[in-house]
Amino acid sequence: MNEDTIRLATIGRILRRRWRLLATLAVVGALVGYGASVVFPPRYTTSASVLLPGQWEERALLTQVDIATSSTVVDRAAAKLGWPGVSGAELRDQVSAKAADGNIVKISGTADTPERAQQLSDQVAQQFVRFAARIAGGSTDSEAVTGLEALRQQVEETNRRITDLAKAADPGRSVESVQARTSLEKLRTALEEAMTQLDQADPTTNMAGMVVMGPAARPTGEAPPTRMQLIGAGALLFFLLAVIGHLTAARVNRRLRTDPEIAAALGSALLGTVDVPDEQRAHRPEHRGPRASIRRLLGIDTRWDVPTPQRSGDEAGRRIRYRRVCTRLRDQLPAPRRLLAVVPEGDEIARLAAEQLVAEAKGDPLLRVVEVSVDRPMVPDRGTESGALVVLSAGSWTTEELAGIAEACADGGHEVVGIVVAGPVRARPTRSADDPPDDATPALAVRGHATGGAK
Repeated sequence: MNEDTIRLATIGRILRRRWRLLATLAVVGALVGYGASVVFPPRYTTSASVLLPGQWEERALLTQVDIATSSTVVDRAAAKLGWPGVSGAELRDQVSAKAADGNIVKISGTADTPERAQQLSDQVAQQFVRFAARIAGGSTDSEAVTGLEALRQQVEETNRRITDLAKAADPGRSVESVQARTSLEKLRTALEEAMTQLDQADPTTNMAGMVVMGPAARPTGEAPPTRMQLIGAGALLFFLLAVIGHLTAARVNRRLRTDPEIAAALGSALLGTVDVPDEQRAHRPEHRGPRASIRRLLGIDTRWDVPTPQRSGDEAGRRIRYRRVCTRLRDQLPAPRRLLAVVPEGDEIARLAAEQLVAEAKGDPLLRVVEVSVDRPMVPDRGTESGALVVLSAGSWTTEELAGIAEACADGGHEVVGIVVAGPVRARPTRSADDPPDDATPALAVRGHATGGAK
């Protein structure tokens, strides 16, 4: 796994080198969001408020919320609306209620048109009030109401007894009689206050006094998620998934990037590094098909996680690098020097470098370029060639893939005599090998000997 820290520069490189792909995926995500908006038609939501007078505990309000969305209330609203093909069971998923501040129950209805959403909210609110009033009016004979009425009668009887006791007390002005009458009056006052609070908290009275606080407002906009929200969410989701995919791929990348790692994987010495102009790859015949055109259009024909190719010297400087590699091969190998230039299949930069080595070697050493599959590497058996020169680009292959190439060379009877690492560069204008380099000091034309000054 690559342990490099993912920095903002990495994300910036992804945006610069993959902006076409990211833009394409964002458009695809927007189309997917649009398709989702077509599958799920727009919805509209509005609310109607119902006021519950009196004092209500929180648990009692939650009970009223459940009653407002009960099947009985919703079924009655569905029957009253009479929408064709819409039953109460379908409307239950479109109705919701919640308790608000001030003993208010807000009933929300959702439908495919603003008119239907308004009608649904109003009708459910009305049916909720009617059902609550029916409960309050039809429960007078229930056990709870009977017990409450019996309690009132007992309180009245107790008040009469208190009055009789107060009259029967010592009419004198002794301290004991005054205290007794005072205690009896306090008891009477406490009972009256308790009954007043009990009457105020009577659920039948409160439910009978429920009112709808006006009709629901007709919605002017779609309920979320709207079509634009789905389109934007789809585009953003695909964009983020593409960026995360690039970062994940870079995080788990195990390709070798440094020369010592490549040399250790192949078990041979590095003979040198050569440059390949990045522009040459666009002119290869195998990269002119429709798939190559699509890859170039999306900007995925080149890797994004490699450093930006540096501007190299001129052609003469690049050819000098190739010649130095050939010189090291001549000094290292006895004559006749015949080698296989082994290139991993698919490594276009390495193939171009190997072809340039063949041209610069001019038969000494005699190189034959062979491409080897990294999945199932197979190198030709040893014949006239006496070894293998592996040419590859950095950051393209893993340790296991390069070890497989080395094993294939050994199976074919070829010793890996050296490694050449090729890298892409941005080329400068072509110049012949006899021209002086750009940074050379021009010689002054003077008379006399070249090593002396004017005399």
